[in-house]
Amino acid sequence: MCPGLNALANHNYLPHNGFATIQQFIDGTTGVYGMGEDLAGFLAIYGALIDGDGLGWSIEGVPHTGIGGSHNNYEADSSPNRADLYQYGSNTKVVMEQFNHLYNMQPDASTANYNLEVLREYRGYRFQQSVSENPYFAYNAFAGIEVSQAAFTFIYRFMANKSAEYPEGILNKDVLKSFYSIKGNEGELYWQPGHEQIPNNWYGRNKVDAYTIPYFEADILYFAESQPEVLSIGCNAGKVNTFTGIDPAVLTNGAYTKESAAASPACFSTEYALAYAKSLSLTSTLLSSLTTAVTNGLSGMNCASISSLNQSAFNICPGMPSLYGGPTAAVAPGAIQNN
Repeated sequence: MCPGLNALANHNYLPHNGFATIQQFIDGTTGVYGMGEDLAGFLAIYGALIDGDGLGWSIEGVPHTGIGGSHNNYEADSSPNRADLYQYGSNTKVVMEQFNHLYNMQPDASTANYNLEVLREYRGYRFQQSVSENPYFAYNAFAGIEVSQAAFTFIYRFMANKSAEYPEGILNKDVLKSFYSIKGNEGELYWQPGHEQIPNNWYGRNKVDAYTIPYFEADILYFAESQPEVLSIGCNAGKVNTFTGIDPAVLTNGAYTKESAAASPACFSTEYALAYAKSLSLTSTLLSSLTTAVTNGLSGMNCASISSLNQSAFNICPGMPSLYGGPTAAVAPGAIQNN
């Protein structure tokens, strides 16, 4: 599912069977990639509580065991290179048309750098592609605004090769291919499942420059400068090109407006995730760990809390029959597929 986590498992930073504890996820993502403790802790705890057994979860899996079964509560449509669930009937498949589009955005191998500027443009392309090809495209507050943005920003922030000369990193063609398990020469690329690799002579980001929640929010806002749709929530209504927005005020019973949600997407998305978790039958012990992670992660950001959610706002979305789906599903009528 997630190329970065797959690479960690392939290099023994996570168990080879794909199931890891909360602490193993935190140690792997902070130690290898330089993710902030706040972001790593929140993502790991949320995944374990919502899609695992409370102590850990799988980087693959089915509903209630791992990422593969977390469609619309964690994993989301409009991924950089993975298939939309109801467009292809899978959310684990790498769609080579998508990878090739990104890959070809930097045609000169000698100067290629898939930085945030490149990824911002590609993010806009993928959002619109899902709108125009996936009749059941859905994009909600957490899986959409936060997690799907992470799928793009993490590519450069965590995969780029850092150096004294290029402290932000250079992400060239070979490094991109290695992390995504793409093999072959120019014009003959193919996906080899399960071979995601951290390249030789690769250097990650320094822990002193950890990628924290505020850092991540700044990247989301950078994306939104030219791709404002990434801060919307909504869905296609059963046909392509029928994207219908949902007002955050309706979803959060007035806690967030469109304006306040757009001003602080990390607050909105993370508080939404916490409110959703509170609506489930979790033990007080499990819920308190998530509440603590959210409180610590959003410290100093003056986030408004969400006391209750109006999940009926998603009734217009045929792609959200529940917040659990995958790794396979029936293809939506009218879906348009690419090679």
